[in-house]
Amino acid sequence: MLEAELRANFEQVWEKIEKACFRAGRKVEEIKILGASKKQPPEKIRILYNFGIKIFGENYVQEAEKKQKALSDLPIEWHFIGRLQRNKVKKAIELFHLIESLDRLELALELEKRLAEKQRKISLYIEVNIGYEPTKGGVNPDELIPFVENLLEFKHLEIKGLMALPPYKERAEEVRPYFIRMRKLFEKVKAFMGETFSELSMGTSSDFEIAIEEGANLIRLGTILFGKRE
Repeated sequence: MLEAELRANFEQVWEKIEKACFRAGRKVEEIKILGASKKQPPEKIRILYNFGIKIFGENYVQEAEKKQKALSDLPIEWHFIGRLQRNKVKKAIELFHLIESLDRLELALELEKRLAEKQRKISLYIEVNIGYEPTKGGVNPDELIPFVENLLEFKHLEIKGLMALPPYKERAEEVRPYFIRMRKLFEKVKAFMGETFSELSMGTSSDFEIAIEEGANLIRLGTILFGKRE
């Protein structure tokens, strides 16, 4: 029953991705799906993994740790997509392959310090507060270039791309201008970061089709895939 329900969700999502790619003249292979699995049980993650979703994103370090133990037999790529507190950095770098929410210099300093101790690197996206919303994390768009330049001296941080969560709108089409702005920012940063800077993570259950049309190559899908949270 659960498997059939999740399969129907997955197939519906895939069809929407294909149509969005067709409209944008893009290849479906360019798009990666991240299953936003906050407050979802390991059982659902396992089923969706078997359907072909290999990346899952968690918002809380402790919750992620429990799920990773339950799913340790699967080579899942785990992303941290919440707001990372400095006191959780040590544990986060052990659990996650990529952190999508680098948004302040003090966090970068803590990450660099902890990674240097372990003599390893981690991949990151810089979170951009594209709507200048006071309730959200993220670097303001007009401060992004100086922020990126500051990060270049950190040897253990591999900046792979940008992430954004635009303001929620009842009509998804109203989010398009934010996605367009994000793509322009992404291209601006990529101009001096080079080929390894290649990821634009934007678009959620309510607006991922528009995000794909405007250049996203990683979309973060929660409810539309998993159904309601526990």
